[in-house]
Amino acid sequence: MRELDHLSVHQLKVLLMLLEEASVSGAARRLGVTQPALSHSLRALRDSLGDPLLVAGARGMALTPRAAALAGPLRRTLRELELVLGGSGDFEAATARRTFVLATWDGVAVTLLPRVLARIRGEAPGLDLDVRPVPREGSGPGLEDGVFDLAIEVRPRDTPGLKRRVLHEDDFVCLVRADHPGVGETLDLDTFVRLPHALISPQGEGTGIVDRRLSELGLARRIGLRIRYFVAAPLIVAQSDLILTAPRTIAEAMLPLAPLRMLAPPLPLPAFPVTLVWHERADLDPGHRWLRDTVAGAERR
Repeated sequence: MRELDHLSVHQLKVLLMLLEEASVSGAARRLGVTQPALSHSLRALRDSLGDPLLVAGARGMALTPRAAALAGPLRRTLRELELVLGGSGDFEAATARRTFVLATWDGVAVTLLPRVLARIRGEAPGLDLDVRPVPREGSGPGLEDGVFDLAIEVRPRDTPGLKRRVLHEDDFVCLVRADHPGVGETLDLDTFVRLPHALISPQGEGTGIVDRRLSELGLARRIGLRIRYFVAAPLIVAQSDLILTAPRTIAEAMLPLAPLRMLAPPLPLPAFPVTLVWHERADLDPGHRWLRDTVAGAERR
């Protein structure tokens, strides 16, 4: 392409930042330059590529079709170039400076990340984490495009090019407020079905494993609260008469923070793996491997 004859790697990085932010001022802040300087860079990119790239939209700037098509391939290319030029030599954790983007849910952020950050602070103080939610389509596309470096998911989708490492097996428990008037020392199935429930639904829709198991028994429960957040749900349940079925690791982390009781579910529910996921392109990157090992090591408590 003739355009490549006129574009430096720096310009490609600027272009990617503009496409990710869809904002000149936002990209300028992330790059640490002035807005006029970035506006000049945008004009130069428009001239080189023969496309406006960013145009005025109803809610700010919007990507042109060509700009939207460029974002993913450009991100992958720059990440691969970084890995190639960086080589695969030793990784000096004590002196390295790098930001890793991690996709996960808020439950992991509370239960695992404090231990990960403690290890980073002690061994690699120049490393930073940028934690983002797992998209509706799962982490696969973001890992492939280089939006994320790592993801921690439950039952990640089977996507070509992804590698996995099971961190631990978790199971389900029930939480109710400590002085719940309708729940005794144990939770029987009749009470479980009769009382309203809170359902953690990270994508905001659908049913859970509890509903499928109840359906197999010809039963159903009432969902009094549907919520996307693993951490907020127990805190709300502690101030209501709702029952929450949640991962044990989340429940145990919440018990010291709110007046809650943890009980065994009155029906069998399967355990599930919590899995570290990354793209095969990053498999041999020594810094990436160090972080993967650090996350896995922090999991072994």
